[in-house]
Amino acid sequence: MIQKLLSKFRKCIETYNLIEENDKIAVGLSGGKDSLILLTLLAKFKIFSPKKFDLIAITIDLFDGKSDFSKLEEYCKNLNVELKIVKSQIYDIVFTERKEKNPCSLCAKLRRGILNTKAKEFGCNKVALGHTRDDLVETFFLSMIYEGRLSTFAPKTYLSNTGITTIRPLIFIEERETINDSKNMPIF
Repeated sequence: MIQKLLSKFRKCIETYNLIEENDKIAVGLSGGKDSLILLTLLAKFKIFSPKKFDLIAITIDLFDGKSDFSKLEEYCKNLNVELKIVKSQIYDIVFTERKEKNPCSLCAKLRRGILNTKAKEFGCNKVALGHTRDDLVETFFLSMIYEGRLSTFAPKTYLSNTGITTIRPLIFIEERETINDSKNMPIF
């Protein structure tokens, strides 16, 4: 089934010109199934891509170096992808200092900020995120219901404040399609 995913993945990359010659792409590797599928597909695509690019994975440790990422490290090693683990104090900020009742939004913003900053520091010009077609549709409806407008995220977005381009090469893939292929992955 990974071949079917790779076909849709490649079509998305070509449709939106997500990867260009000599890109250095950082995958935001959360350890969830979508980011692991994204990393796997990018690593496989890199082998036969007509455009040469470099690939690294970045994992944000929410617990300031106390998490065990050994399974992710082994998985990345098997894919021949360098894994950078970045310590952060996000957990303490969100839960101890701010005592957030709805922590998801703040946590996501803090992680994204660290990811983009570190990607730039590591010489990357793009950050790949594991948003699927389901995420695209959900964002559209949330925007319509809660903001009163028809909007969702773009497959490719240049962030002028960081000089990083965010790409989402999984948007042609439904989340249900990733379930079988992720069963043997080290989901965190």
